[in-house]
Formats: sequence, C-alpha cells, structure tokens
Amino acid sequence: MSGVIAATVAAPSALSGGANVIAVGVLLAEFGMFRQALLRDQVRLYAAQSALISVLAVVVAATRHLPDLYALAALSFALKAVIVPVVLRRLLRGIGAIGGDPRWGDIAGSHALSVANAVLVAIAVAAFGFFTVAALGITSPVLPATALSVSVAVILVAFVLMIVRRDVVSQAIGFLSLENGVSLTALVVAAGLPLILEVAFLFDLLVAVVVFGLLIRVHHGRAESMSTADLTRLRG
Repeated sequence: MSGVIAATVAAPSALSGGANVIAVGVLLAEFGMFRQALLRDQVRLYAAQSALISVLAVVVAATRHLPDLYALAALSFALKAVIVPVVLRRLLRGIGAIGGDPRWGDIAGSHALSVANAVLVAIAVAAFGFFTVAALGITSPVLPATALSVSVAVILVAFVLMIVRRDVVSQAIGFLSLENGVSLTALVVAAGLPLILEVAFLFDLLVAVVVFGLLIRVHHGRAESMSTADLTRLRG
C-alpha cells in the first residue's frame, strides 16, 4: 500500500494576510465609486479608502517593526480620511452641490458609459493589471505579492473612473483615489522609506487638493455646472 504524501501549504504571515485583505477592500471601494450617483457618497468612499490605507500603515509598522510608520499612519488618516473629505464637502456645499440645487449633487448622468459598461471596463482593466504584475514573478520574503498586484489594479481602475466620468468632482476624486493606490503600492514595496519622503508625498496631495478646489470653483463659476462634457469642443 503506497503512502500518501500530504502537501503542506505555509500559512500567510500577518503582514501578507493583512495587506491582501486591506488591498482588496481598497479595490472594492474604488469599484463602489462607479455606482454612486451622489457626490457626497463618492467622498465617503474616498474617506473609507483612505482609512484603510492608514490601517495598512499600522499593520506594516507592527509586523516589520518600523515605528516611523505609526506617525505616517496618523498623518495620513488626519489628512486623507478627515481633512480632505471635510474640505471637499464644504466646497460642494459652497457651490450648491450638497444642500443646494439637487442637480449638482446628482452625478447619475455624468457617465461617458452606462454604469454596467463602466464597471465591466473597470473589471477588465483591473484583471489586466493584476495578472500582468503577477506574471512578472516578483517575490520577496517581506513582499505581499497579491497586495502589490491589487494595488496596480487600483491605480488602473482610478484612471478608468477619471475617464468615464464627465463631472469635475468625480475626476478629482478619481485622481485622489489614484494616489491611494500609489500609497498602497509604496507600503507593500518600500515601507522603509524615510519618514520625510512619506510626508513630502502627503504634502503633494495637499497641494493637489488646493489646485482641484480652485479648478472646481472656477469651472463651476464659468459653466454653472459640474459637467465637463462641454469642454470637448475646445479640442483642436
């Protein structure tokens, strides 16, 4: 009677398991932005996505013994999960998108594609990014390979969101969520970067929020609308 050889599979480490779960949560939040018809709901999803990035920073700090990441997690949460959403909500209230004319809060008609088609395109792009990175065979004892593949998928899906939405606020949120994807990639690939560099990236985000805030106000002031569809006539 031949013996049975049982193949054993090593359990994922706390870093790998935690990073993979959080990365999937970030990706699901990105897909959720496609289905939201109200600007405030997109802002809430961005805040939730940013909070997940901060949680990942804490997980990486605890498992890899990098105390600087605790400070980064606190700064990231304060800026991206609290300050930026508050600024966006106040900006939207100021131009009547929240609590004012309901047409400016409703973005259901701002799709270049239908919601179903946009989600299908996003799924195809996410699958392309995921399997392309997986095919590269990047391996390391401290690298959560699945989380890296998902982070690239998040970046590509954020690009799709900016392309298929025809309102300036959704495009801004798409850019900010793309930055979340970049932060996710940085945490799983190069978590040991000096704190000063990580803070510099957050400062760049703050500058981007100020620029987008000015663009939203100027665009709304001139067009009296959030839609960017009329800007296509400016193409040469």
